[in-house]
Amino acid sequence: MIVDDSAVIRGFLRKWLEAEPDIEVVAIANNGAMALREFDRFHPEIVILDIEMPEMDGMTALPLLIGKDKDVQVIMASTLTRRNATVSMTALAKGAADYIAKPESTRTALDKDEFQRGLTEKVRALGSTRRARTGVPVQAKGPSRVDPVKTQDRLKAILPEKKPFELRRQMTSMLPKVLAIGSSTGGPQALFKLFGDLKGKLNLPIFVTQHMPATFTAILAEHLNKIYDKPCVEAKDGDPVVDGQVYVAPGDWHMTVVKDDGVPRIRLNQNPPENFCRPSVDPMLRSLHSVYDSGVLTVILTGMGQDGLNGCKELAETGAVVIGQDEETSVVWGMPGAVANAGICNSVLPLPKISNAIEQAVSGRPS
Repeated sequence: MIVDDSAVIRGFLRKWLEAEPDIEVVAIANNGAMALREFDRFHPEIVILDIEMPEMDGMTALPLLIGKDKDVQVIMASTLTRRNATVSMTALAKGAADYIAKPESTRTALDKDEFQRGLTEKVRALGSTRRARTGVPVQAKGPSRVDPVKTQDRLKAILPEKKPFELRRQMTSMLPKVLAIGSSTGGPQALFKLFGDLKGKLNLPIFVTQHMPATFTAILAEHLNKIYDKPCVEAKDGDPVVDGQVYVAPGDWHMTVVKDDGVPRIRLNQNPPENFCRPSVDPMLRSLHSVYDSGVLTVILTGMGQDGLNGCKELAETGAVVIGQDEETSVVWGMPGAVANAGICNSVLPLPKISNAIEQAVSGRPS
C-alpha cells in the first residue's frame, strides 16, 4: 500500500512498483486516516508511508498500522531534510522497518533510477522477511532476493567446518584494537540496541558503516551519541582515531583509515560505490585490515545484500574475530547471512547477545 498526499508521487511509486512482476500495489491512500481504512480492506504486507500529510501524518498512523498487524513492514518515505531525517530515525525506533529518501526530482534519470532500484529492493527484501515470519511461501526474484528459509540446519553444517574460536585465537596474539560494524536495512534499530548494551563496557575506537544518505548519517550519529557513553560523531576527513570514540561513515562517502606519520586517521573518498553502496562496508574493512591487521573485531548486523563479505573473508583468514547477527532478530538476513553461510563467523548470535560476545572477544575469552 502506498500512502502519500501527492498524487504525482503516488503515481510514480505505483508505476515503478507495478513494473516488477513479483510486486503488486493493492491500495493507495492520501493520508494516514485513509490508510487505516484501506488497511482493513486489503491487509497489505508492506506500507510505504509518507511523513508529512494532512488530516493524519505518517508518525501518527505508524503505531496504529502496526497495532493492526504486528508483522506489517512499514517503509517511511521522506525528503532529504534534517527534520525529516530526525523523524525517520524516530520512526525506526518506534517500529518502522526501513526508510527511503525521495528523489529530489523525478525528472532526473539518475535520481529516478537509483530511487526505483532502492525501493524495489527494499520491498522485495522486507516482503521476504514478512512472509518468512508468517509462514507464507515466497517466490521473489531478482538480484536482491533474500532466501527466507530458516538456515539453522545449514549453519550447523557450516560452522563446525570453520576454525573454532580457540584455534583461531591461537593464530594471532593480537586482541582486538578496534571494532568495525556494518549494517543496512534494520541497522539503525539494531545499532540503538547494541550501543545501549555496550554502554560503559568498551574503550575501543568504533567504526560504523550504515547504508544511509547524507543528512541521515549525521542524525544517526547524534542519536547514538545520546545512547552511548562516549562521543559518537559523523566522521570527517583527517580526523585522528581516538580510543573510545565512535565514527559513523557519512552518507555518499566511503570511510577508510590510513596511517599518517604513524597516526591512524580517517580518510573519506567518493570512489565508485561498492555493492551498489556508498558508504560501503568493504572499503572500511579493507583499510582497517591494512592498519590493524587481525586486531579488527567485526560485527555484521541486519541488512540487504552481501556488503562486508569480502572484507570479512580477508580478516577471518588472519584470525580476526567476525560476529554475525542471526536471522531471527534481523530485519533482513542478507549481509549477516552472507558471512554466516560463508563459514567465517566465530558466532552467529541474536542481537541481545552480541554485546556480550564483543566483550568476550576483547578480553580474549572464548565465545
